[in-house]
Amino acid sequence: MITALHHIGISVADLDCSIAFYRDLLGMKLSSQHPFGGARFEQIFRLEGAKGRAAHLHGGGTEVELFEFTHPRPQTADPKRPVNAHGITHFCIEVADLRGLHLRMSEAGVDFHCPPIDFDICEATYCRDPDGNVIELIEMYELQD
Repeated sequence: MITALHHIGISVADLDCSIAFYRDLLGMKLSSQHPFGGARFEQIFRLEGAKGRAAHLHGGGTEVELFEFTHPRPQTADPKRPVNAHGITHFCIEVADLRGLHLRMSEAGVDFHCPPIDFDICEATYCRDPDGNVIELIEMYELQD
């Protein structure tokens, strides 16, 4: 029985750059940063000799776990892969003041697919983190009775 979505894990090329994106631009809080390696990590990742650095960030009930692998060297993913490619295509974070956040992040050079779009019950847009992972930013409208 599922009780909650606990966190989202993302392999990143540059841990410090990704921390800056999620902390400084999205406003998440860095809760831990640490090296990883050893038998338990080799087992759970199914990667011989797995080691690197990890960080946990949280905000608004969402937790993101970032992994920068130093071994084995990861393959680089296409940072512009289309959202119709098989696998996880995006994750969504609910925000307040989407238009203000979009403006601030755009000015910081974040790649957005489009400006916020009205979907009747919300406004939403897609952006990409430093590794090209797609994040949907959504602001729900208050529904009137």
